[in-house]
Amino acid sequence: MFKNLLPALVLLLPAFDIHAAETSANAKAPIKVVIAGLVHGHVGGFLKNANLGSVEIVGICEPDREVVKRYQERFKLDEALFGADLTKMLEERKPQAIWAFSNTYDHLAVVEAAAPRGIHVIVEKPLAVDKPAADRMATLARQHKVHLLTNLETTWYSCLEEAHRICVREQQLGLITKIVGHFGHPGPDRVQPEFLAWLNDPKLNGGGASSDFGCYGGVITTWLLGNQRPLSVTAVFQTDRPEAFPKVDDQATLIVEYPTTQAIIQASWDWTFPRKDVEIYGRKGIIRTINPTEYDIRLTASQRPEPKTAAPMRPPHGTSVEYFAAVIRGEIDPAGSMSSLETNMIAMEIQEAARESAKTGKKVLLPK
Repeated sequence: MFKNLLPALVLLLPAFDIHAAETSANAKAPIKVVIAGLVHGHVGGFLKNANLGSVEIVGICEPDREVVKRYQERFKLDEALFGADLTKMLEERKPQAIWAFSNTYDHLAVVEAAAPRGIHVIVEKPLAVDKPAADRMATLARQHKVHLLTNLETTWYSCLEEAHRICVREQQLGLITKIVGHFGHPGPDRVQPEFLAWLNDPKLNGGGASSDFGCYGGVITTWLLGNQRPLSVTAVFQTDRPEAFPKVDDQATLIVEYPTTQAIIQASWDWTFPRKDVEIYGRKGIIRTINPTEYDIRLTASQRPEPKTAAPMRPPHGTSVEYFAAVIRGEIDPAGSMSSLETNMIAMEIQEAARESAKTGKKVLLPK
């Protein structure tokens, strides 16, 4: 009799395991988050995804009442969530994390408020307005043992994850000899007025296209090269549309030198259409990413580039909200990722050296 029951029991086991996994996932409490600032346009995407269960918004700190009113009406947000005093909000709401959608200059103030209270911090790219601010932020995060994570859109591109697997983990291209990145769009002069106001301010943004889009190249190159620090940076910044961007650059090119690799980072606010794509050259082949999911690969001189579509990244790696919630729960170690503090600190070194090079017209050597 028991022998006849075995096939039925075997069929039941997978269904039982799946149900158990779903129950466990649903049982996870959402991460309690305070939003610091509403002046970064990416906050709209966060608010759309925040209701998926990974996070719970317990407060929104924004002093500009006009901006508050617009987001409150658009997303049907409870008036009780809002306040203008970040320190008071942290003391009262006791979040596990702050997600900063402020100008870049204010990232330091957010970390200064959060880290001593043991609250993790997520900022939109770039990590900081300059290297001194980044150094101070990193010191606070390490001293108080909190995560300090940076959100870049490209982190969630499955084509880049595939490229990393092929180039780094499997080393199918052999030694990486050159990386060329293109990051830009027609310009931010069509974004929300509160967003444009600080993007166009060198103090609050750290630059123009060089900061806004150059940071992608610094992070992706660092990530692909295993957090290797470069030897030197040479950069040219210029402004081709002074009527739109009178105080900041709208074109930037960085040449980043490594012992066996060269990276060329192109950033622009004056391109016909948006792009965030990377070419990776190795001794055995080439990979070119095209959009968030598509790329092509060529491994021999006679071979045509073979088009590929990367599979979606598996949860919780596919979206920023899911991923950062998992990091804060301790389910994922972010070390070595595009979001990690170490990776973004090296990217800040590249950005700082690029500013100096563009200012002086000389190659800048990074200290050993």
